[in-house]
Amino acid sequence: MQPKPAEEIPTTLPLDLRTGAAQIHGGITIIPILAAAPALADYITLGTAQPLGFTIEEVDTAGHVPELLVHNPLDTQVMLYDGEEVVGAKQNRMLEATILVAAGSTQKIPVACVEAGRWARVSDDFTASDRVSHPESRRRKSFDLESAPLSLGVSQGTVWDEIEERLDERSLHSSTRALADVHAAERPRIDALEAAFPRVGDQCGAILALDGTFCLDYVSRSDAWEALWPKIRRGYLLDGLRHLEDLPSSPELIARFVDNVSHAPRTQRPSPGLGLDQRLHGLSVTGSGLMLDDELLQLSAFSRSGQNGHTDSGDVIIPTRETRIRRPSRRRN
Repeated sequence: MQPKPAEEIPTTLPLDLRTGAAQIHGGITIIPILAAAPALADYITLGTAQPLGFTIEEVDTAGHVPELLVHNPLDTQVMLYDGEEVVGAKQNRMLEATILVAAGSTQKIPVACVEAGRWARVSDDFTASDRVSHPESRRRKSFDLESAPLSLGVSQGTVWDEIEERLDERSLHSSTRALADVHAAERPRIDALEAAFPRVGDQCGAILALDGTFCLDYVSRSDAWEALWPKIRRGYLLDGLRHLEDLPSSPELIARFVDNVSHAPRTQRPSPGLGLDQRLHGLSVTGSGLMLDDELLQLSAFSRSGQNGHTDSGDVIIPTRETRIRRPSRRRN
């Protein structure tokens, strides 16, 4: 799969976000993003599609680490989410971009290995896991792909290195160096935190704040978010375990992050699936998204750790009731 030509996008992202009350536990802050307008595109998620016949497998009998093959026999589009982990076949992988797979289609998708010590088939197909990879892994992957979006294998070393850090941090033994083993070890602590961060109403995204570092995930459909949130939350909380003793991040820094995401320069190119793959190239943020017919279907954005400045406007806050995150009236250039 060769990278496709990029196009500079001078306009800002359509980010007029309506938010719910901040959910805070220790140093973990999660702010629900609520649907601001009816979704236009129709699609379902991988977890919904697989029981209906959607399949993911190795590209051939030999396999190819940075690519997998998906078959969508359904009459609806399927969204595969950036960082979503699939397990089985020759080794566990995670998606390197959000891909919208057309109805009735077969195509290859870019992935990264999250199990460095196995290259042996344990099943014919992959199964969707119960998690989206944690934001720190996705953030580092996003940095690698800024200059070479959708290029195969570019972020693989970074992904493996980050998994090694997690294993070493807990002195975990993993015979196949698998991210799944990190989650298995932390499952009791993650399970105990989940109730503090429930999905609310018509939620379609979330902002995670941990000690001044930030992540934003968004999809256009609240029913898709309902399916994705338990998986995304597990990734959030894996990172959150490191910050339970910290103070919550300030509302001003959170608002500044959202402003930086909205105004970050972007490039776009055709996605391997439907729509346009977009990449953020901000001085203080990185990330990627998927556009289809001028609708923002998905966005994942991350702060460049510790580089977000304070907002220079006092009118942007995250209160304890539903509101909108408004852009500062005076922005730093």
